[in-house]
Amino acid sequence: MRSPSDHHAYPTHWEADVVLRDGGTAQIRPITPDDAQRLVSFYERVSDESKYYRFFAPYPRLSDRDVHRFTHHDYVDRVGLAAIVGDEFIATVRYDRIDGQGMPAAAPADEAEVAFLVQDAHQGRGVASALLEHIAAVARERDIRRFAAEVLPANTKMIKVFTDAGYTQKRSFEDGVVRLEFDLEPTDRSLAVMRAREQRAEARSVQRLLAPGSVAVIGTSRTPGGVGRTVLRNLLDGGFTGRVHAVNHAFPDDMARLEPEGVPAHRSLRAIEEPVDLAVVAVPAERVPAVVAECGEHGVQGLVVLSAGYAESGSEGRDRQRDLVRQARSYGMRVIGPNAFGVSNTAEGVRLNASLSPQLPNPGRLGLFTQSGAIGIALLSGLHRRGAGLASLAGIAGISTFVSAGNRADVSGNDLLQYWYDDPHTDVVLMYLESIGNPRKFTRLARRTAAVKPVVVVKGARHTGSAPTGHAVPTTQIPDATVSDLLRQAGVIRVDTVTELADTGVLLASQPLPAGPRVAILGNSESLGLITYDACLTEGLRPLPPRDLTTAAAPDDFRRALSEALTDDACDAVVVTAIPSVGDGNAGPGDGDGGAEALATAVREAAQASGPGPAKPVAVVHLEIQELAEALAGTGGEPAPGTRRIPAYPAAERAVRALAEAVRYAHWRQEAAEPGRVPEYDDIDEAGAAADIQVLLAPADGSPADGAGGGTGH
Repeated sequence: MRSPSDHHAYPTHWEADVVLRDGGTAQIRPITPDDAQRLVSFYERVSDESKYYRFFAPYPRLSDRDVHRFTHHDYVDRVGLAAIVGDEFIATVRYDRIDGQGMPAAAPADEAEVAFLVQDAHQGRGVASALLEHIAAVARERDIRRFAAEVLPANTKMIKVFTDAGYTQKRSFEDGVVRLEFDLEPTDRSLAVMRAREQRAEARSVQRLLAPGSVAVIGTSRTPGGVGRTVLRNLLDGGFTGRVHAVNHAFPDDMARLEPEGVPAHRSLRAIEEPVDLAVVAVPAERVPAVVAECGEHGVQGLVVLSAGYAESGSEGRDRQRDLVRQARSYGMRVIGPNAFGVSNTAEGVRLNASLSPQLPNPGRLGLFTQSGAIGIALLSGLHRRGAGLASLAGIAGISTFVSAGNRADVSGNDLLQYWYDDPHTDVVLMYLESIGNPRKFTRLARRTAAVKPVVVVKGARHTGSAPTGHAVPTTQIPDATVSDLLRQAGVIRVDTVTELADTGVLLASQPLPAGPRVAILGNSESLGLITYDACLTEGLRPLPPRDLTTAAAPDDFRRALSEALTDDACDAVVVTAIPSVGDGNAGPGDGDGGAEALATAVREAAQASGPGPAKPVAVVHLEIQELAEALAGTGGEPAPGTRRIPAYPAAERAVRALAEAVRYAHWRQEAAEPGRVPEYDDIDEAGAAADIQVLLAPADGSPADGAGGGTGH
């Protein structure tokens, strides 16, 4: 398809997929001679005003000479890039190397003139800013150090693109034209601008997937059962607030609604006479390309592909998976999956359960991402049991949003970190990862997120160094100890098991961060207090001597003791331990629901009225008192608004481990907020260190660790 350039081979590594400001996607690639007709068609759709801004004169059409000049480049002194959606150009940028007098030049001249043209319908989507980032990277690769641009004063949008880019620049005005000159060396501000644009765009792309106004389930069977019908049922049972459509090419022509669900039934997406934001695809893999084309033509914003038969099935499936992503992105759509379990969003105005989970998770403040459907099921089930019956958004073990990405061919954990970073409904991020395809980007995003909210990660495949079959990103050969160090330095809380992931997340979502490692222990069992004391020492905490309230302790005794501990300047956190009452005529912790509810009320009230000074975290350890855990979580009746929910654990070791992670995270966060001076060393072999790093980061298949194409990397 692509012809050779005038002088140099086509630079494939300049191709990239980018996410735009509104969450849609586009491909950026070099323009080739084969693009002549695309360029002509693109120019015909541009308004006269935009053409005037580009050429400073009426220019209704491109001459044959223009078309040849704009499509033939040497990829060194003359470069043109296009942003493409579908098979159509939506924007172009080019640079021409010039000398000090502004005349065409070759290397070693290090300045170039740059010019943009964006189709009017796509202005305001951040296309020009994305193109500027990529053309600047290309120019630096070709030893160009400075761009010059001439812009009409009325072209305020393009002037803003240049001035907002963050590069060091000069501005002058002469002969009615604004001349901008700027160095291409990245600055702290230009990097911040680039990353802020990336964050907004990728977060928006995820938001479009998680908060659709309408959903079509493609592959809904006529009879109960099957993946598509199951997801449709789950959507309806979860109370999805938008519109739902069932699609199956096998539906009879006269079938208007699917019963007993009562949703509109269609033989194809084309028959739906309204926009569809999200398509859940549950058809055999060989039928997916036709479905994706139909979705793209209908203007669908994103896909959740539940279908299997992709990279997890071998080389043919890997090719099919690459084609899926390429095809979806060509229409500006993002993909969760394939082989995905689905997504959920518990926000009251959304209530989306586009997943194979039979229940919409309890609403709460935990954001959950998994690469494994099985682990996703286990986590959702466990969190549901811990917070069963909660109706408030402050649910102790509730979920804000959930994504199980399957083969994560497109949307990955990095995208979710971008989304959760400033999501007001998510206070704690939980992630189950089996591979980290781009450690550099992941740690950068995780560090930024961890500075404002906890990020808790459990990583599978710790010792095998391999990812499950089907994952789209290469596994880097980094020792597990190095991974742990990277995560800790980024402020990520790394835990060893899925149980610890939930334990730690629940504590962080419901309790304030501890100011230090000093822990008060109190309860009605001396032995359980000593076990808790030992667990604290094992985890590096500084426990105070346990306070034994004796087995005869009543709820009021717990209330007074907890109140005293919370006002004691010598402690930073409190662990309350409880065993069933041996029975002395009083309603103790184990004396049925009444005793458990009374103790839960006493603990909550003491924690709520902890007095002046910073709030301190409280955790409860209970032995065989499940009613206490449920009462503390708020089941059996919602506590008053603003009442603190207290996490409860069936073992001292679990509670203390979660608390220790909170202590370490709080310490990291304090240091991150008040960074010290970076030490300087004069005996580092920088070249040798760089070589060692490249060896460690090299993927197992020998491909480059970080593709130069950039884009929506994982």
